[in-house]
Amino acid sequence: MSNPESFIEEVTEEVRRDRLFAMFRKYGWIGAVLVILIVGGAAYTEWQKASRATESQAFGDTLLAALDQDTPEARRSALIAADLAAGDAPDKLALQKLLVASDTTGDKASILAALDAVIADTRLAPTYRDLATLRRVILAGTDMEVSARRAALDPLAIPGRPFRTLALEQLAYLMVETGDVEGAISQLQALSQDQEAPTGLRQRAAQMIAALGGETAEG
Repeated sequence: MSNPESFIEEVTEEVRRDRLFAMFRKYGWIGAVLVILIVGGAAYTEWQKASRATESQAFGDTLLAALDQDTPEARRSALIAADLAAGDAPDKLALQKLLVASDTTGDKASILAALDAVIADTRLAPTYRDLATLRRVILAGTDMEVSARRAALDPLAIPGRPFRTLALEQLAYLMVETGDVEGAISQLQALSQDQEAPTGLRQRAAQMIAALGGETAEG
């Protein structure tokens, strides 16, 4: 390679380096900002996770402390007050209200109101709302029209719903209440063999079949 060609290549390379350094000086801050954003975003995400974990633990401690009260009245009061610790988190509020509704020492109206609040909250997962609906039907009992109870339970009994078998059990009891004993026995027989049903439910179904004069699968 001749010296002129070598000189031209060296000059060209030097110009490229100068351009690269100039571009870096001009636009290098963009890369620095991106690095800061990435690192800062990761740190913020971790901080959020830690904050949520701390808040959840504090809320759990509040509920446990409420459940550990010595008297039913004190326990209920503490559970009602726990909504302050839940803040505006829908799932926490739902859990708090379901626990309030599980305490039978309270007045029926306030328990039903707590369940209605869960049922009406469309931000919640269907599991919470289904459980509140089921609990409300059971608690309301004959104070609630049979047609209203059936209308509330029917959607819960659809395959795939989390409390399907419990809803079917309650529907069988409605059949007994309305005089459809044969229909109730048939539904309870199916439930007694339903592998999705908890063991306790299958046992209750078998006992109810016997009480109604029907035959269990074993019989």
